[in-house]
Amino acid sequence: MSTIKKYVSLLVTVFLFQVALNAQPVYERHTHEVYNYLSRLAQKGVVVFNDNVRPLSKTYINSVLDSVAAHASVLHETEKKELDFYLREFREGERKRILSARGEGFTLYADPIMTASYTGGKGMDIRSKSLGINFWGRIGKRLGYQFSFHDINEDGKGLDTSRKSLFAGSNTGIVNTSPFAVNKASYSELRANLRYEFNKGAVSVGQDYLLWGYGESGRLVLSDKAPVYPYIRLDYQPLPWLKFNYTHAWLRSNIVDSSRSYPISTGTGYRTVEVAKYMALHSIDINLTKGMVLSLGESMIYNDRLNIGYLVPIMFFKAIDNNSNSTFLERGSNGQFFFQVSSRNQLKKTHLYGTLFIDEIKLTGLFNKTKQRNQLGYTIGGSLTDVAGIHYLTIGAEYTRVRPFVYRNILSAQDYVNQGYLMGDWIGSNADRVVVYSRFTPLPRLKLYARYTHLRKGGAGTLDQQYNQQPQPPFLFDFQQRSDEFLLNASYEYVNRLYLNMQLRRFDQQNMFSVGVTYGL
Repeated sequence: MSTIKKYVSLLVTVFLFQVALNAQPVYERHTHEVYNYLSRLAQKGVVVFNDNVRPLSKTYINSVLDSVAAHASVLHETEKKELDFYLREFREGERKRILSARGEGFTLYADPIMTASYTGGKGMDIRSKSLGINFWGRIGKRLGYQFSFHDINEDGKGLDTSRKSLFAGSNTGIVNTSPFAVNKASYSELRANLRYEFNKGAVSVGQDYLLWGYGESGRLVLSDKAPVYPYIRLDYQPLPWLKFNYTHAWLRSNIVDSSRSYPISTGTGYRTVEVAKYMALHSIDINLTKGMVLSLGESMIYNDRLNIGYLVPIMFFKAIDNNSNSTFLERGSNGQFFFQVSSRNQLKKTHLYGTLFIDEIKLTGLFNKTKQRNQLGYTIGGSLTDVAGIHYLTIGAEYTRVRPFVYRNILSAQDYVNQGYLMGDWIGSNADRVVVYSRFTPLPRLKLYARYTHLRKGGAGTLDQQYNQQPQPPFLFDFQQRSDEFLLNASYEYVNRLYLNMQLRRFDQQNMFSVGVTYGL
């Protein structure tokens, strides 16, 4: 028996050494298809995949892929082929890069970023192209670094340069460096991180997207609708059933602070300074039982100056705000609470989830129609995979409702936005959305996607209505728009990171199609 224990101990040691050797302690872009692959396998009960907060590190993704490999016998042939494909991508040194260098305790990898696409339709003739570089590596075993930059240029008839309409949907907002050009947009995406991993977590500083929660067509808490922003981030899992996340971010208010702005000494211009804006957010994930996770969190949007209290990850943010600014509403900050329940494979091959986002609620008037202030949003959704015995066929549905005045504050500098774009769900307040969708992978790495969306949108209302009117305006007051969208998308990853894409879309009465190629993202 002692001999067997020695062999088992040796195998475990070798395995852990290999994991450390192959570790890439940097984040994987939140849009990579591997997230959908692992999420679906978690839905089938093959592995445990903690993806409530994204992006995730290549180290973690690689470890989950190794867990999948340990259960390869239960995989369908297509899933096995995709597993081998993703392992080549996430195991360090498994495939060729444009640049690959190693030294003692140091690695450097680099790949180019190149994209090109065309979108056509009635009144539309749009071309897009981009060029950039992505490099990453590690220093020692625990410190990772990454830098990703690409410059994007779009032009053509019918180009939407604002990305704020319902027509733009969940497409990420842009900071256009050619704001006065007609049918033209130039902008860039810059992601960079330094990330240090320790035994049960990691701390990082950088600039990237940050997603929180589940959603097929949008996310109530944090989405990628707003452009990237700089932040510090802490992830810590002290117990197998408990995980903690904290983020402090520096946002753009787009509001001029006239008291700090000043003329340039040469007399040729004026230096404008924006109102400083910040976000603090923390949350915990509690594994109630296998496949069921309860998540609770709190966020605070504040402005003017950095508050050291919000830099303490375990602080109760609402208490800080109440103690500092309880006398006057105008002195306070904009706080939110959010909750989520996720169930995977408790009903076989099913993922069910529900998210509640509370911007403001008055408990004393909760059931009083005159006095209630229930400014909240919620999402309920679910999906079933391997439908009717068809491997890799997933169908799902989702409903989202965001009540009036959610995401907005009496101080515009504290609205739940960055660079003028919502950080939560793109439909905004006083709106709801029904989504029905299907995913199918008939061949390895060929992804087919179909979706129908029906949404309704009411008016934004006024601050007087939000803070003074009793009763509060009803849901969908000042009705603005009802829209239907049909979407068909096909994507094929020919080799690692090289995608061929085609899309057909009908939004209300407008038809459009697009084709494109992407490498390096």
